Amino acid sequence: MTLFLTGCGNEDAGRGDKDTPGYTATMYFDALYNRKDMNAALKLATPRLARIMRSYGTPSQFTRNLVNMQFDHVTIELDMTNKSLREQYGTNAKVNLIFTGKLHGNQIDDMRSVQMIKRKGDWYVDKINPDPYAR
Repeated sequence: MTLFLTGCGNEDAGRGDKDTPGYTATMYFDALYNRKDMNAALKLATPRLARIMRSYGTPSQFTRNLVNMQFDHVTIELDMTNKSLREQYGTNAKVNLIFTGKLHGNQIDDMRSVQMIKRKGDWYVDKINPDPYAR
């Protein structure tokens, strides 16, 4: 399964099964980076992560300081390499996302791993891990 999201402002940019952790993670970052909509992102976060997000005030402050990534526009891709789709069917999942975008005209490629939790049938972002290949 591949899920692409582009920074064109299209509300229906995400494609894929809406009941998967990958879709939720992609929509979470789309809300932060492309739509710059903190409320939309908060709805996709666990209460613990939502408290942290609110402390930063704006999507740009949160993504700059905690996520440690900035983009003028970004494409978000779900990375399914080396992953079994079976990992998505419990109540916890780890999702890897690839970010390809521009910042001040420079190409930026980055990756983040996200811990997801399923509660009452819906997936929520619980924790954003740093780039696993950064060091």
